[in-house]
Amino acid sequence: MARNVAHFGVPPERVWEVLADPRCYPRWVVGARRFRAADPGFPAPGTRFHHEVGLGPLRLQDHTEVLEAAPPHRIVLRAKARPLGTARVAIEVAADERGSRVTLVEEAGDLATRLLFNPLTHLLVRGRNDESLRRLRDLAERRGTAGGAAQRAAA
Repeated sequence: MARNVAHFGVPPERVWEVLADPRCYPRWVVGARRFRAADPGFPAPGTRFHHEVGLGPLRLQDHTEVLEAAPPHRIVLRAKARPLGTARVAIEVAADERGSRVTLVEEAGDLATRLLFNPLTHLLVRGRNDESLRRLRDLAERRGTAGGAAQRAAA
């Protein structure tokens, strides 16, 4: 299991705006390449967004499903990147004195993926998720500003 924590200078509602917008995921999730589509009602439990993941020239089309959603404080996702496996990703957003404390916990989502997760894999996932949280913070902190409005209009 990889666990990352970051502090954001905005309230949980602002963080949730980004988490609830499936078009934003490729902007903050390291490895996500392109948003393709989303089910109506996203991020309700059971809905999905479809994306492309990849590294370099290798690209795969897959989807991520919402397992739980409790706006603006919690979302749990099952991310798929076949044939690489699945991950269960829980994101908790709690108000704190500086804005929000965001905790991201990623663990293997199936038995085959669990076999691949080892201490080295956990370190790599934690490093990737540190960068993902940095990007998420940048998006959330820009949302609501003049630049954020222009960025949303371009999406």
